[in-house]
Amino acid sequence: MVQTLDTFLTTNLNELKDNGLYNEIDIVEGANGAEITIGGKNYINLSSNNYLGLATDEDLKKAAKDAIDSHGVGAGAVRTINGTLDLHRELEETLAQFKGTESAIAYQSGFNCNMAAISAVMNKNDAILSDELNHASIIDGCRLSKAKIIRVNHSDMEDLRAKAKEAVESGQYNKVMYITDGVFSMDGDVALLPEIVEIAEEFGLITYVDDAHGSGVMGKGAGTVKHFGLQDKIDFQIGTLSKAIGVVGGYVAGTKDLIDWLKVASRPFLFSTSLAPGDTKAITESVKKLMASTELHDKLWDNANYLKEGLKAKGFDIGHSETPITPVIIGEEKKAQTFSKRLMDEGVYAKAIVFPTVPRGTGRVRNMPTAAHTKEQLDDAIESYEKIGKELGLL
Repeated sequence: MVQTLDTFLTTNLNELKDNGLYNEIDIVEGANGAEITIGGKNYINLSSNNYLGLATDEDLKKAAKDAIDSHGVGAGAVRTINGTLDLHRELEETLAQFKGTESAIAYQSGFNCNMAAISAVMNKNDAILSDELNHASIIDGCRLSKAKIIRVNHSDMEDLRAKAKEAVESGQYNKVMYITDGVFSMDGDVALLPEIVEIAEEFGLITYVDDAHGSGVMGKGAGTVKHFGLQDKIDFQIGTLSKAIGVVGGYVAGTKDLIDWLKVASRPFLFSTSLAPGDTKAITESVKKLMASTELHDKLWDNANYLKEGLKAKGFDIGHSETPITPVIIGEEKKAQTFSKRLMDEGVYAKAIVFPTVPRGTGRVRNMPTAAHTKEQLDDAIESYEKIGKELGLL
């Protein structure tokens, strides 16, 4: 290895480890469900985004197997050449119905959606107002577009109004967009969409909501935009298909003209092979299941409220989450890492989240209860939290 590279890697890796910022990656042996196996030991799994337990759903597995038998394991090409399948068309029609829009387009990941959609519409002559806690994929999509990025204080409507007014009235930009997560993944709070829409209409802003953690969770499963009844007011609805939906991929939902434009202008669509047949059919089955019943959604929220109440009753700081995302905020990064490792000793798998994912000094263990958990599992987790909290002087 070239010495300069070796020095760079060694120095920076050691610095991360010394500051408690280096995360070990564990290997899960088998399916990702309410319990997982790592190193031959079973753990109550509170780290997965598999909100509704659909990653192991028997109907989805059968749909994937049937699609592999009929269509093979790969799409064969990018979609503009020879890679668009009838399965993709069915999926996109189903997604549009699910999100309450004219049309939709599927991508290979939620990250790809933000890289694709932002840069296909915004350019160096435009400005993007972006919530300061937006996901990394939004930040990277904004950078790729080369538009002027204007950071807005988190969920601060006064700041948004002031910066929107300044950007629009400056006359410097052809288009101005406001981008926000629907649900913020670290704290579990929800974007103030009614107020955002009001400001957007006042100043003519394009509205863009990444609902990765909202689809399947908010709005009886239909997402944060539908939760507020604003599907006719939001220009871009973005989401992942790997969290509550249980598979992999992402989507953009909006008007027919928007989706037609993304099909000719978004680079991940044009230059990357499309979703595999098995994944595509499983996603369609998952979305149809969510449209048919709220049973899994309701169980998710019941479990989430049960865990929140239990942890809060023990004296933990769980922040101000409005969703199943349940952070236990510890503060100091090394202590958060220690807490997570002690939870593993007790048979609970919940990973520490530290800088740069969250601001310095706000290290936490983030818990993701799902519809697949039992109350007994959640009780065991709460007991482990109490034991370790007392051990580490947090209670």
